[in-house]
Amino acid sequence: MKSLFFFCLLSLALMNAPRAQNYFTKNGKLSFFSKTSMENIDAVNNQAISVLNIKTCDIGFSVLIKGFLFKKALMQEHFNEDYMESDKYPKAIFKGVISDIKMVNFMKDGSYTVTVTGDLNMHGVSNKVKLPGTVSIKGGKISAAAVFSVAVADYKISIPKLVENNISKTIEVKVDCNYEPK
Repeated sequence: MKSLFFFCLLSLALMNAPRAQNYFTKNGKLSFFSKTSMENIDAVNNQAISVLNIKTCDIGFSVLIKGFLFKKALMQEHFNEDYMESDKYPKAIFKGVISDIKMVNFMKDGSYTVTVTGDLNMHGVSNKVKLPGTVSIKGGKISAAAVFSVAVADYKISIPKLVENNISKTIEVKVDCNYEPK
């Protein structure tokens, strides 16, 4: 009788546990914003690829630089050719871990504040970063979001002297991903 009771409890626990440990998205949203004296600069990319492993706490992102869309075609051209050199450095990549994912209850709807640490590689330069983020659970679906700043000098992105006072030295980046089981 005890073994039958134990088996029933185990079965219930397994039915309620997340079925996958790997989650992914092919349409994560990354956007950036820069306030300048002449005009604000913003762009969005809805094709970020991200993988989240809830067991190992690993998280990764890959985004094509040319996938960022601007309101003005000339801004997009300058961004790709003059600043990001997209032909030479086609992707930005982040590989890291969610250091406090154990605080996230994947069985309960809610919003959980987390810290993500890892390596952000952009424009041929890799830097260690520690970023605040949020993991949300709603109806069994997992989403993640973050807002952080990036200093262009940290990634050796050159700003021509002619416009250096018109372009912000830091860029606000927003991440928003909705994950599916892999």
